[in-house]
Amino acid sequence: MGFSPVDDFMFSAMPIFGFIVFALVIGIFIFVIVKGISQWSSNNNSPRLTVPAQVKTKRTNTSGGSGDSSAHTSYYVTFQVESGDRMELQMPGKEYGMLAEGDLGIPTFQGTRYLGFERKGTAD
Repeated sequence: MGFSPVDDFMFSAMPIFGFIVFALVIGIFIFVIVKGISQWSSNNNSPRLTVPAQVKTKRTNTSGGSGDSSAHTSYYVTFQVESGDRMELQMPGKEYGMLAEGDLGIPTFQGTRYLGFERKGTAD
C-alpha cells in the first residue's frame, strides 16, 4: 500500500509548520525583550517628577498559581494630580499596603517607574 498525495503533503508540511511555530515563539520572545528594554530606556530618559496628588484607586493583578506554579501579584495605584490628570503606577506590595484610597501626598516617579510617596494626609 502506497502513500496518497494527502499523506505526502502532510509529511512535507510538518517541518514547515514546526519552523513557523518556532519562529513565532522566538519572535514573541524578542518582542518582549525589546519592549522591556525600550520601556526601561524611556524611564531612564524621563525626568524625576514630584507632584502633589491624591490616591484615587488601588488594584492588584494576580497571575499563575495553578498546579505546581506559584502565584505572582502585581500592585497598582492610580494617582490624580491637581490638574485632574491620572496616572497608574506599579509599586512594591509593601508600599501598596501603606496607601489608602483618598490619601494626599507627593508621589515621586520617573516615566512609568514609581519611586516613592510622601503622605501628607487624607481627603475630607
